[in-house]
Amino acid sequence: MSAYGTTRNHAGSAFATSASITLFRRLSWEGTVPLEVRVDPKELPANSDRGLECYYIQAPRVSYLPLLMPELRRFLMDIVFDEAAGKMLKEEDWWFESEEGTLLKWHWPIGLIYDNHIISASIRPGAPGSGSGMNIQVAPLKLILHLASPPTEKLLLPPSADSCKQAFMGQLKEVDFIRWGNTKRMTGLRKAEQDGIWEGIKEHNFDDYWRVASKIVPTTAPTRPSSPPPPSGGSSHTRPASTDQQSAPDRDGAYNVRSVPVRLYLPDGPVMQDLVPPLLEDGSTHTLSYYLSTHLPLLFPPQPSSGGSDLAYALIQGIAAPPETEMGWLGACLAGADGWVNICVGISR
Repeated sequence: MSAYGTTRNHAGSAFATSASITLFRRLSWEGTVPLEVRVDPKELPANSDRGLECYYIQAPRVSYLPLLMPELRRFLMDIVFDEAAGKMLKEEDWWFESEEGTLLKWHWPIGLIYDNHIISASIRPGAPGSGSGMNIQVAPLKLILHLASPPTEKLLLPPSADSCKQAFMGQLKEVDFIRWGNTKRMTGLRKAEQDGIWEGIKEHNFDDYWRVASKIVPTTAPTRPSSPPPPSGGSSHTRPASTDQQSAPDRDGAYNVRSVPVRLYLPDGPVMQDLVPPLLEDGSTHTLSYYLSTHLPLLFPPQPSSGGSDLAYALIQGIAAPPETEMGWLGACLAGADGWVNICVGISR
């Protein structure tokens, strides 16, 4: 990520190409996390095979727990449940909690649930050292699947695919307003396009999703003046020169949004949300380092002592992001499918 996510200067990121943008978007889209799903043994139907009630899956980061239900049901019906008893179970009564007993938010992307679990584990006694976040141990997130008695007062809505779609579309509209100050891009989509963007999530189809998402997500096309020419030299890896047209700035560019949609997650703490302009008042790019040192100065000191180890690390899409990454770039390339740049802060040990 350091090749394109760094702060070179006000105009440096103008050399990001459409190919590199698509690459990072696809890489984040194709990201998966390991899950271990175990049925609560107290709720298994009679005559179930109790030796096979655990299911492992490599789940897409952009997906949601309710979208895993059909696959889980097929496995459980084929392998675990007695056929007659299994038919009595209703998917709308199924719900998840973590092995630690935490009710999982079904309307969160699975990747966010996993990253939030990682940072929450970073403050528990006996947690393994994580250094700067670069050496995090990847292990399956252990989930408990309950088959009855969902805590509706805490779930707010039934954890169904339809409710998940409703929540997802609501997030897209909120993000649209944060970026542009209105929801014209979202409300301007036809019904078939709105359904199509959700189908892209359900089927985990990158092309179907971005066919519509490209109409509402900002671009990283060069939009800023005085772009310097690329450095001369014989390197075959030099990025192509900017195609910026000085007289036609890109109003849909990542550095022209009013604010980047960002949510900040702390271990077992509240979710913080604030306006994050892509450019600072002096015209310089707003970087991840500046954002974190402004909002969490005790964990990310503006001027860390020389030789001192980092107190915390930031995970974005499971990546320990470099501090010089530009917030505008993150909003265009590493936001979740719902448009949010989710920054999970873990504690280094």
